[in-house]
Amino acid sequence: MRTVITGGAGFIGSHLCERFLAEGHEVICVDNLLTGTRRNINHLADNAHFRFLEHNISEPVEIDGPVDNVLHFASPASPVDYLAHPIPTLKVGSLGTHNALGLAKAKNAQFLLASTSEIYGDPEIHPQREDYWGNVNPIGPRGCYDEAKRFAEAITMAYHRFHGVRTRIVRIFNTYGPRMRLNDGRVLPNFINQALRGEPITIYGKGDQTRSFCYVSDLVEGIYRLLNVDHSLPVNLGNPTEITVHQLALEIIALVEGTKSKIVYHDLPEDDPKRRRPDITKAQTLLGWNPTVDRSVGFRRTLEYFRSVL
Repeated sequence: MRTVITGGAGFIGSHLCERFLAEGHEVICVDNLLTGTRRNINHLADNAHFRFLEHNISEPVEIDGPVDNVLHFASPASPVDYLAHPIPTLKVGSLGTHNALGLAKAKNAQFLLASTSEIYGDPEIHPQREDYWGNVNPIGPRGCYDEAKRFAEAITMAYHRFHGVRTRIVRIFNTYGPRMRLNDGRVLPNFINQALRGEPITIYGKGDQTRSFCYVSDLVEGIYRLLNVDHSLPVNLGNPTEITVHQLALEIIALVEGTKSKIVYHDLPEDDPKRRRPDITKAQTLLGWNPTVDRSVGFRRTLEYFRSVL
C-alpha cells in the first residue's frame, strides 16, 4: 500500500505518517513547511518506506507509481497561523483540496479530507452533530479557515458524486499531544507555555466557554478506522468530555508544579465559539471508536514533550 499524506510534517500529519508506516504502508509525506517542521519527521528519514516531498499542494503535484490512499491534512490549523496566512489558508482549502482530489482520481485511490469542528462556527446546537449545518461568519477574521474547510467538504462530495472517487471526511475537534508547537496559539499550548515560563495564564472572555480535548493517538486511531469503512459523509472525531477554559487553566497550573502563573483575563476575540463538544454517536456506531486516553494522562505527556523542546 502507498499512502500520500499532505501536511505530513505537521502535528497530526506526522503522527499519521508513523501510524501508516507501522501498518506496513509506503508513506509519501508532502509538506511545504509553512507551519509544519522537519523536526516532526526527522526520526522517519532513515525508514526505507518513507519519502518526504517538499511541495505546496496548492500547486499541482505529480507522484510516480501507484497510490492507494491520499490523506489531505495540509492547512494552517490554529488562529495564530491562519490569521497570519489567510490567503494560503484559503488556497490550500480550495486549490489544495482540488489538487489532492485530482491525484486520488488519477490514481483511483481513496481520499480522506481533514475537516474541522470549525465548520460548525459558533454553534447554536449542543453537542454538535454531523447533520448540523453550522453558524459561520464568512467575512469574519476566522472565515478564511472556516469557509476554506466548508468548501473543501463541498468539493470532496462533488468528486465523490460526480467522479465516483471513494472519499472520507473527518471533522476534527480539539486535538493535542506531542509535536504541537509552543507558539501554536491554541489554548492548551498557550497555557502550558505560560505556566512553564511562570507567565500569566491568559484567558479570553470570562473563561466560561467550553472545549473538548482529544489526545492525538485516539484521533489517529479513529482516522485509520474511518479510512477502512465505506462511508462518504462527514464523521466527527473528538473527545466528548467538555470543560471550561477556566477549568483548563486551573488543571494546567496544578500540573506544572512550582509555577508562579496567575490567571488574567482579556477581551474575547471576534467569532470565538462559546461551546465546543462533539456528538460522536456516528463514530461509535460506524467505527466502534471511543477515545481512551484520560485527559490527565494526555496533559502530562504533552507537558513532558513541551519541556523537552522549551
